[in-house]
Amino acid sequence: MTDKVILIADDDKAIRVVLSQALERAGYIVKLTGNIATLWQWVSDGIGDLVISDVIMPDGNGLDILPQVKKIRPDLKIIIMSAQNTLLTAVKATESGAFEYLPKPFDLNELVNIVGRALSNNASLNTVNNEIIADYGEMPLIGRSQAMQDVYRIIAKLTATDLTALITGESGTGKELIAKALHQFSKRKNGPFIAINMAAIPKELIESELFGHEKGAFTGAINRYAGKFEQAHGGTLFLDEIGDMPIEAQTRLLRVLQEGEYTTLGGRKPIHTDIRIITATNRDLKRLVANGSFREDLYYRLNVVPIHAPPLRARRDDIADLTQHFLKQAVDEGLAVKIISNDAMQCLKQAKWAGNVRELENLIRRLTVLYSQDIIEIDIIKAELAEQNQFLDNFSINFEDESLSNAIERHLRRFFEAHNDNLPVSGLYAKILHEMEKPLINLSLEATNGNQLRTAEMLGLNRNTLRKKIKELDISIMREKK
Repeated sequence: MTDKVILIADDDKAIRVVLSQALERAGYIVKLTGNIATLWQWVSDGIGDLVISDVIMPDGNGLDILPQVKKIRPDLKIIIMSAQNTLLTAVKATESGAFEYLPKPFDLNELVNIVGRALSNNASLNTVNNEIIADYGEMPLIGRSQAMQDVYRIIAKLTATDLTALITGESGTGKELIAKALHQFSKRKNGPFIAINMAAIPKELIESELFGHEKGAFTGAINRYAGKFEQAHGGTLFLDEIGDMPIEAQTRLLRVLQEGEYTTLGGRKPIHTDIRIITATNRDLKRLVANGSFREDLYYRLNVVPIHAPPLRARRDDIADLTQHFLKQAVDEGLAVKIISNDAMQCLKQAKWAGNVRELENLIRRLTVLYSQDIIEIDIIKAELAEQNQFLDNFSINFEDESLSNAIERHLRRFFEAHNDNLPVSGLYAKILHEMEKPLINLSLEATNGNQLRTAEMLGLNRNTLRKKIKELDISIMREKK
């Protein structure tokens, strides 16, 4: 039995009782209150070893008294809980000195574990930012789902650090928005945020774009060019699609991360770098490391803090908020005011969303431009989604009474059965993808008569990425003679 006293402040009596029971079962002494004034009195009198407080209270805000509590009792740990569940709430809680932020609803076992961790750690883990949190304006990230709460908590914990972060996720999930949020809520927020897409730059120009060049460094270098590292000085450099960075540029990037300085192409004087690096990719970097196309040492340098951008299908509860956000954006841009009916909204929540948030945004823009109705009903949504998903639906139709998915499953089942009670050798995931990738690209090139630009567009790949895959897979390109 412990003699630790936990102070709980929440205006909901039922929540206070549930939390109290869980903590008492864990052996803690609990004091309950439904207002800020009583909580402040207890803290002022030196009562309590830990505080658990809601944000919105009848007589005040739990976040507002955090800095005051830290002044008179700097070692007192505070856990903030809130049903607001926004990025700003998570960041404010962390910057104000909270030990942990818990979005409601949360798991009681998780709370008990956090309480134990807080009480067993005598040193303060959080650096209080004395700067008053200003109005950040419109939030860069929308959503209150559990999947987004995980992202918010990571961002909040990184506000006082310069740690590199690697954002992974499918296309259209908002990886750049997460990078911008990391910058916006960091100590570098007044510095520049510079983004560069590795897949969109020709291989021979990447080093010049990143590190800059001096006049006369190469043919065509008629003036000095300040690269993205120099442009981002004092701020954040976001390297998108890092998996498409050529191996030569990876080597130089690693050297910069290790030494903290670089030279321009054609330059001799080292330039000190003062930036925070954030990277993102929709590719499996571990698989790229395994096949030798991405440096393992660079991977570990970049993947200090991993952040996963959840696909829209994993955060369907956010679709209504996202839809309203995009509708408001359209109005701000001078487009017509539209309302999505309840049935239509339910239809949106059940859609496939292979293109994730970007696909939803494009749909909302079409609705505001192409339809004269003030209220968008379910029949319009169904028609738009049917056309939008036609390509994906083609993969579900039967070929000789068997779908593509069933055919793949049948072949894989036979493969596993052939090993009897033994498992296949490691690397199966990469091998299967390789087996599917080559015929897909081969047949796509045949369909476009070897036109790589049209093939890249059809596959949804960057042209440089397609060229790299053609080389990696040893695919021969032959054009039919006319």
